[in-house]
Amino acid sequence: MNWNKWVRQTHRWLGIALTVAVIVNLVTVLRGKYTPRVGLFAVYPIPLLLLTGLYLFALPYATKWRSK
Repeated sequence: MNWNKWVRQTHRWLGIALTVAVIVNLVTVLRGKYTPRVGLFAVYPIPLLLLTGLYLFALPYATKWRSK
């Protein structure tokens, strides 16, 4: 698997992890058992999603720039 496919797959799995973390947060808030630790559970994937998302956003522009 090349680098671009690896980053894309990682981004997808991080998106799934964030979705699950938000659902867990929602359930704990609705049950009244919310703790800050559970709240931070959803924050951990965000920086990695940002980095991989920025890479994937810039990828087409970098490809055009390299081909010239």
